[in-house]
Amino acid sequence: MGVFTMPSLGADMEAGTLVEWLVQPGDTVSRGDVIAVVETQKGAIEVEVFEDGVVQGLMAELGAILPVGTPLARIGAEGAPVAEKMAKEAPATNVPAAPERELPCREAAPPASGPSQSKPQPAPPPRPKPSARARPAASPAARAKAAELGVDLSVVTGTGPGGAVVLEDVEQARAPAQPLDPAAEMRRAIAAAMVRSKREIPHFYLSTTIDLEAATAWLAAYNEVRTPDDRLLLGTLFAKAAALAAAQVRQVNGHYLDATFVPADTVNLGIAISLRGGGLVAPAISDAQNRPLPELMLAMKDMVSRARAARLRSSELTSGTLTLSSLGETGANEMIGVIHPPQVALLCLGAPRIEPRATGDGITPRRVVTASLSADHRVSDGRTATRFLTAFDAHLQTPEEL
Repeated sequence: MGVFTMPSLGADMEAGTLVEWLVQPGDTVSRGDVIAVVETQKGAIEVEVFEDGVVQGLMAELGAILPVGTPLARIGAEGAPVAEKMAKEAPATNVPAAPERELPCREAAPPASGPSQSKPQPAPPPRPKPSARARPAASPAARAKAAELGVDLSVVTGTGPGGAVVLEDVEQARAPAQPLDPAAEMRRAIAAAMVRSKREIPHFYLSTTIDLEAATAWLAAYNEVRTPDDRLLLGTLFAKAAALAAAQVRQVNGHYLDATFVPADTVNLGIAISLRGGGLVAPAISDAQNRPLPELMLAMKDMVSRARAARLRSSELTSGTLTLSSLGETGANEMIGVIHPPQVALLCLGAPRIEPRATGDGITPRRVVTASLSADHRVSDGRTATRFLTAFDAHLQTPEEL
């Protein structure tokens, strides 16, 4: 039991706006219950609680912009005291300790008796001079531009290595604030996350071309005897094959946290979804490797619908262990992407196409797709990535077993 805080809903999130409480003090909650709605660049996200208990009090006001880690509510055991509001009891975050108040120096009173009464007391040591404010890390170009524009570097947020201020930071700090539309905010958030990913994750990439004739022939026969609502899309086969391959090759499925790779026990497959207003989200379908194809298809349709209606859950945005990104039926032949931290791999699929392939004694037109894996070199290597792509290919050659 304890304080429930604003969760991080992705590597691109720094803060969220609390727009709705779905519980009140005294309500009983269970793990997975939605207790609040938070507005982020990705839309309205339903925030779930991660423990069972009773809401003892709400610690944040509606409309407040709350950084990640800000206390939202206190969850206690049955019978614990309940308060209407507990915002004043919230522990402070990222607040430096106040300096101790300096008392006036006073000579200690001499003892009542004894030969030491006339002994002079040593003078107190001289007070150290206060140190100058630390010089913020900044590039030479940024310092020169800051001096030219009169910008105080100590109040500029740096986006360079180690948080150093770079030239662009100074120029943006000087530029007049312009209201951003949601699409622009989404692109800015994605940019920040991808810059961080490329800076921190040593990416490497492998690609292979996969024959889809077996998969498309099986899919056509499957859909022929079903109603439109019960038919499968090729993307469902891709998702199931990816999840099964990730369950086999665990080095691509998990999170890299605190300089350690933590493999996942199940495959929570993130599906990259393009939003109508611009930008992407990649909510995860839990336990994807164990879902039958019709169930997986329904889960994917539901996820796309709710993502575009901006009604995703916080767990769907944070639980992904591997992400699949596909261009669909049309587009470029190949796509290579950037890993979404703290994940360690991303599988990208180009648009399927027809190309000549050697079969037996001749050349035959075949439907193929290029699969590309972006992987984290801290966790895996070329041999591991090859094993994953080989397993993904093998599952697509036996679609009846998916």
